Amino acid sequence: MAGLIGRKVGMTRVFDDEGRAVPVTVVEAGPCPVVQVKTAGTDGYSAVQIGFGRQKASRATRAETGHAATVGLDYAPRVLREFKVSEGETYEPGQEIKVDVFQPGDRVKVTGTSKGRGFQGVVKRYGFAGRPASHGHPMSRNPGSLGPGTDPSRVIKGKKLPGRMGGARTTVGNLEVVRVDSERNLLFVKGALPGSRNSFVFIAK
Repeated sequence: MAGLIGRKVGMTRVFDDEGRAVPVTVVEAGPCPVVQVKTAGTDGYSAVQIGFGRQKASRATRAETGHAATVGLDYAPRVLREFKVSEGETYEPGQEIKVDVFQPGDRVKVTGTSKGRGFQGVVKRYGFAGRPASHGHPMSRNPGSLGPGTDPSRVIKGKKLPGRMGGARTTVGNLEVVRVDSERNLLFVKGALPGSRNSFVFIAK
């Protein structure tokens, strides 16, 4: 399976067979209807477009509503996302993809929008150690020297400096699926995922 769209519920812990606590993130993944199927012959590549959630009828555009109606949906999905498919995988428009496409032990990568932290200094943004913090040092958290003054007499591009932190598209890979709850459409993924609670994440094998 190419992937699923989900909503981040929060974090908790589960216990494995040996009694060890495993930190997990709970994701409400699917069911995701197939809205469009793209083929190499027609579109130049093979992919499947799936949706998640429901938009209010008053907020959906006619283009979105009409696009969903072509596969028999009476609502416009809140999120649409394309996933490339491998050879041999076939999907039909209108088909529902559920969380049971994943199994415990699968390795997945999760993409989301990280939490926005606003304007931050280099200690928090990049983990700088900082300057001496004793005896009233006046520059305990500044970035330090910005480079040579004679040549090139400017700040090199890409220099790590204070600035806006977070609020960016982030992907975390090689995460393990610990548990799959098909009845409640829940996926338990080991570790932390990008984004805040109720934010959308994209899960792919």
